Amino acid sequence: MARIVMKFGGTSVADMSRIRHAAEFVRREADAGHAVVVVVSAMAGETNRLVALAEDAGPPDPALDARSIEADAVIATGEQVTSGLLAIALQKMGYRARSWQGWQARLKTDRAFGRARILDIEAEALAAAIDGGEIAVVAGFQGLTDDGRITTLGRGGSDTTAVAFAAALKALRCDIYTDVDGVYTTDPRITKMARRTSKLSYEEMLEMASLGAKVLQTRSVELAMAYRVNLRVLSSFVAPDADNPGTIICDEEETMEQRIVSAITVSRDEARISLLNVPDEPGRAARIFSALAAAAVNVDMIIQSPARTSGANISFTIPEGDLERASSAIESLKTEIGYDKLIADREVVKVSVIGVGMRSHTGVASTMFQTLADRKINIHNISTSEIKISVLIHSEYAELAVRALHQAYGLDRDAIGATPS
Repeated sequence: MARIVMKFGGTSVADMSRIRHAAEFVRREADAGHAVVVVVSAMAGETNRLVALAEDAGPPDPALDARSIEADAVIATGEQVTSGLLAIALQKMGYRARSWQGWQARLKTDRAFGRARILDIEAEALAAAIDGGEIAVVAGFQGLTDDGRITTLGRGGSDTTAVAFAAALKALRCDIYTDVDGVYTTDPRITKMARRTSKLSYEEMLEMASLGAKVLQTRSVELAMAYRVNLRVLSSFVAPDADNPGTIICDEEETMEQRIVSAITVSRDEARISLLNVPDEPGRAARIFSALAAAAVNVDMIIQSPARTSGANISFTIPEGDLERASSAIESLKTEIGYDKLIADREVVKVSVIGVGMRSHTGVASTMFQTLADRKINIHNISTSEIKISVLIHSEYAELAVRALHQAYGLDRDAIGATPS
């Protein structure tokens, strides 16, 4: 009897009608003879409501650890409600089912409340239950510290919970049910020519998740890649017995080399800081980025160029929500760093081309830059890896750039492993 993990996101369990619909998907897998673990998110919008309540009671303060602990205890209740309701729905359908909270399932985490990381899963009791014919409905997004306090894993943490249990249980696969029917070559809201892809490598999906694609949470893909968990992204908004192939996330060796570029993404959560006329001498950049690290600001694309005087201009990107904190951290060291002026820019987006085929093909960068040049789109910053090229451009050109690149790399054409949107 193969073990499988099924995960249902917030829109898939948004109300009792959706919960009953999710139960029908679970029924199919149980009737097929699988040992089933179901991981659920809170109902759509519920986590936001609980966060607002906790903040109204008293915003979490890193200096007051107890307040953050209690905030997690409040926020974790959303998934607890959903797991209980789905277990009841399955019981009414005649199945042996029970809910498991994070502490009952023995998902152990560190003490980073609100953004905890998984340390271990003591899955023996859960494994025995499902191997004995019980359907386990696990509350996602939450865990337990060594001293027995409830933690939450951060936004998208239910995806990570599902993959972690799939790894711990050595499951046949982990199915992520969501409101889309797979992973697309780009955002279908930008171009109707976006195509659903049948298979992607872990590396491609990881780049996509970190560069603006919202289908899977980055940490969940990292975990799946580390433990070689077979992932499948598919829709919960079709009939349970309908054709629903979704997108499989797997080892690169299991994918067919269909295209050089597999996807185009756009990240709108970007801001740029430019420091003008920084003294061009050792240690100045170190002061800048040490200050940002101390302020817990992640830096992405960095470029340094000669200034018109004897110094250098340094430009870099950060998450838009960190712009004020980053600016304050740098401005507090203006005399020490020695720059003339700080310019902050929110009107930027990051557009990326991604594909494992880039490792063995030339001309990907030239196609990207020429395509943007032909549309008179100026590039501010560039960053690369083995399988992606990202550029920072003005936000007004985001959709034009995505559509042009999607066409330039042949992603508009039907191909093996893709279906029209």
